[in-house]
Amino acid sequence: MALASNIYRLGIKELWSLARDPVMLVLIIYSFSFQVYVAATAMPEALSKVPIAVVDEDDSPLSARITSALHPPQFITPQRVTLSEVDVGLDDGLYTFSLNIPPNFQRDVLAGRAPAIQLNVDATRMSQAFTGSGYIQQIVMGEINEFVQRYRASAAPPVELALRVRFNPALTQAWFGSLMEIINNVTMLSIVLAGAALIREREHGTIEHLLVMPVTPAEIMLG
Repeated sequence: MALASNIYRLGIKELWSLARDPVMLVLIIYSFSFQVYVAATAMPEALSKVPIAVVDEDDSPLSARITSALHPPQFITPQRVTLSEVDVGLDDGLYTFSLNIPPNFQRDVLAGRAPAIQLNVDATRMSQAFTGSGYIQQIVMGEINEFVQRYRASAAPPVELALRVRFNPALTQAWFGSLMEIINNVTMLSIVLAGAALIREREHGTIEHLLVMPVTPAEIMLG
């Protein structure tokens, strides 16, 4: 009973101290309101108007087919650039992706070889980089298969997977983003508030009084 009473009284004391700290109150209100909203809505759920550059060193019907498949609304119309302009464009933020189609690409594909296409990604745009790289890979492979086979084939899966999602049936990205931001803010504020409380005690000259009180370190921490 004494443990709960000490924790309660220390907690009330900290709440009164916090009420006299307007900067910390503004930080707490901001962390659980506007910051949560920004984190939930800042990450796009799908690609939209992503800038991409194409280095077409093959200049063949297949390379033109791949370039034309990167169309709006997922991408901005691809910009043809030279190989020397790729690094500068990525560093300046002009493109998020740069697709390099090597020479003799179509000839190697038709000959049964395995030519490589280089995809450069600006990883500072994390959400677009992760989603877009997989999306571009699907587009390129789909166009190559259709070009070689003369039709776009889609094999039916042998097993149909019935997916049921609980708590967020629509898989809304904002729900995940807001929940993760709340967890991050709780963790951050737990550290910040504990440090701020200790600093306030030291500034007010009451930390020595707190240390000689008949309370344990665990009660001080919980309070």
